[in-house]
Amino acid sequence: MRKTESAPTTASGLRIAVILLGIAVTPVLLSSSSLGNQLSGSQLITVVALGGIILTLLSAITICVGEKARLPTYGIVKYAFGEKGAVAINILMAVSLFGWIAVTANMFGHSVHDLLAQHGLELPTSILVALGCCLFVASTAFGFAVLGKIAQVAVPVIALVLCYILYVATHGTAPVLESVSQMNTGVAVSTVVGTIIVLVATLPDFGSFVHNRKHALIAAAAAFLVAYPLLYWAGAMPSALSGQGSLLGAMATFGAVLPAALLLIFACITGNAGNMFQGTLVVSTLLTRFPRWQITLALGVLSAVVGSMDIMAWFIPFLLFLGIATPPVAGIYISDFFLYRRNGYQAEVLTREPQIKLLTFIAWLLGSAVGFMTVKGMITLTTIPSVDSILVACVCYALFSRMQKR
Repeated sequence: MRKTESAPTTASGLRIAVILLGIAVTPVLLSSSSLGNQLSGSQLITVVALGGIILTLLSAITICVGEKARLPTYGIVKYAFGEKGAVAINILMAVSLFGWIAVTANMFGHSVHDLLAQHGLELPTSILVALGCCLFVASTAFGFAVLGKIAQVAVPVIALVLCYILYVATHGTAPVLESVSQMNTGVAVSTVVGTIIVLVATLPDFGSFVHNRKHALIAAAAAFLVAYPLLYWAGAMPSALSGQGSLLGAMATFGAVLPAALLLIFACITGNAGNMFQGTLVVSTLLTRFPRWQITLALGVLSAVVGSMDIMAWFIPFLLFLGIATPPVAGIYISDFFLYRRNGYQAEVLTREPQIKLLTFIAWLLGSAVGFMTVKGMITLTTIPSVDSILVACVCYALFSRMQKR
């Protein structure tokens, strides 16, 4: 465990927030458009504000856990699940992150293909996907410092393009809808939260690099209380005005497909660089014999292969899987932190405790089951399935761990 202090190897809260925003852009652009055409303007503002507040509270806790531990997520879960039990959780996270990498690579390839096709140049999508994966690997293989520099360049560009898209959409000549189909507020807030809940659950990966707790809280507030709601609102507005279910479809209505395509391309680069960084961290715990740059390269090759397939049809079920299985892990390590680790994470504790903690897995399964049932409408707690699963896993772990220690 490293000391919590400002050092050349750590980053400021604002720099962490920029990296997080770069990762968040891709899933936000995918989900915000489908939300925008089902909410009125005032509802949209209310929903993204509520979602931002919930995410800020959760992210403030998870990133501060990482700052205190000076360990990434895979190191923290060892204390709650046991050193060997954590391997199963790390496999889950590795599969989840790899799926995001492959889906984003697929999105990058198709966005570039459509952009080139408009200018009369036809290239196979698989080649463009492979080119994108080369960019993602190059953005990640040289470590956290390079990832931060890429985000510092790309995120302002993304913001400028998004502002231009908003201007075109609000000043365009296409007919503007006077009414939209309505979505339940609870479902809409759940969508805003669920879009990025996996990143929030794995924020210790970034909290372990932040200067101190003050900067950790700055990162959480800047990213999820300010930037994320604005990003979501801006991504949803073109669809809210046009009635289209995708950003490209909405901007085609306003005759401005090019900036939308460029936005998606930049978003894929920043988002997948972050996904690749986290994926490398997780896989390195499972394949300890290999240096991280080799793991990054292998992830790039595999994502190029899988991303070249027609995987977008699997996207919604995959998001559902992520939204149910991963958040309870955060609930468990949050509970473990407040109950037992507020004074720090000591490595020698792992040798004294069970290698596999079965009751922790039961708490995780119960949290996942509740999340699944709320998604299916079988039960209702907070109306936000991912938050339900976090709360249930958190409470169950607190009860079970107390029982185990008696």
